Amino acid sequence: MTRAIHSFADAPLAPGLHAALTANGINEPFPIQSATLPDSLAGRDVLGRGRTGSGKTLAFGLPLLSRTAGHRARPGRPLALVLVPTRELAQQVTTALTPYARTLGLRCATVVGGLSLVRQADTLRAGAEVVIATPGRLADLVQRGDCRLDQVAITVLDEADQMADMGFLPQVTDLLRQVAPNGQRMLFSATLDRGVDRLVRRFLTDPVSHSVDPSTATVTAMTHHVLQVDAVDKVAATAQIAARDGRVIMFVGTKHRADRLARQLLTSGVRAAALHGGKSQPQRTRTLEQFRAGQVTALVATDVAARGIHVDGLDLVVNVDPPNEAKDYLHRGGRTARAGEAGRVVTLVLPEQRSEVARLMSTAGIRPETVRIRPGDDELIRVTGARIPSGAPVSVAAPPVDARMPHRTAARPPRPRRPRRAA
Repeated sequence: MTRAIHSFADAPLAPGLHAALTANGINEPFPIQSATLPDSLAGRDVLGRGRTGSGKTLAFGLPLLSRTAGHRARPGRPLALVLVPTRELAQQVTTALTPYARTLGLRCATVVGGLSLVRQADTLRAGAEVVIATPGRLADLVQRGDCRLDQVAITVLDEADQMADMGFLPQVTDLLRQVAPNGQRMLFSATLDRGVDRLVRRFLTDPVSHSVDPSTATVTAMTHHVLQVDAVDKVAATAQIAARDGRVIMFVGTKHRADRLARQLLTSGVRAAALHGGKSQPQRTRTLEQFRAGQVTALVATDVAARGIHVDGLDLVVNVDPPNEAKDYLHRGGRTARAGEAGRVVTLVLPEQRSEVARLMSTAGIRPETVRIRPGDDELIRVTGARIPSGAPVSVAAPPVDARMPHRTAARPPRPRRPRRAA
């Protein structure tokens, strides 16, 4: 295993990338980058684990771009591929890599469900060296003949464990069979479990493993709080937290709950919006833009937002509905305290949920501060910055619905192949 680097200057990146990093305010590598870059730049297969927000995107993105630099893709024949589980994560990866790709003269294409398949096919036919894709949409384009993967020399699986959890491994496996057989494969994730080990054994050759963070929550800048609340007080307490001075992401369990809570908050005077898989991609993108810009201050989300969303300066995440698993808790909490910033994760717990949440916290390696609260309590204000909402209903401009872009899930099982008719 190659020794870790302490500076980007120690890494043999393609010309121009060092200056681009400095121009973007990135001066020193994060631990996951420091550990993996020597091996990934050397062309080794890499298995990397780092907590959410630890810098994994540039850990795989810089070597992918550096090793692709100087090559030109033929129409519909990309040279590098990044597979991700959700549209939001695809957009985040694209946003992070595009400035560096431009520096090297490389073209990036984002391929996700919920947006025009025809436009994406046109982009691929125009030529793109790097494709960032969700498995279902990429499978559709491959099946249509708009994309071939046989020239893909570098393949990255980002958040592979979530792809396994969501049942996408058959699609991922089929796509990996189609890339260049002797190419480089990198697998990065916050956790490595379940079906991921099968992918590693089948598609990675003598991989170098790097794990710079344990799978439990050890971010010193992140604090964890359990607020015990009675059912009769939960709605009012939630509204007061949402009315704080500053943005907050509030996680709930279902799409219906997200829509209902967003409506309740708007009625109480909080600029809120819902984000979930039932929204079209243009709607989801616009909602995130509104949240980042401060037009929306309370984002009510399902676990579709638990990975792949980065919002600078977000200092509070609230689990209005506790997650089902410790891993889900860690990924929800990973929306705050990113890149060394401070943040708090608050979980509202009803009396009947206490024992289950206590087990979840123990599994996640978390020792939260636990307090009992009611609406308006000093403790609620201390932990969350809660304020009494105005009570004057507000509205937020609804994201547009593009009739030409019907909703599709981020990835779905491929349609059955139709038999070709004889000429």
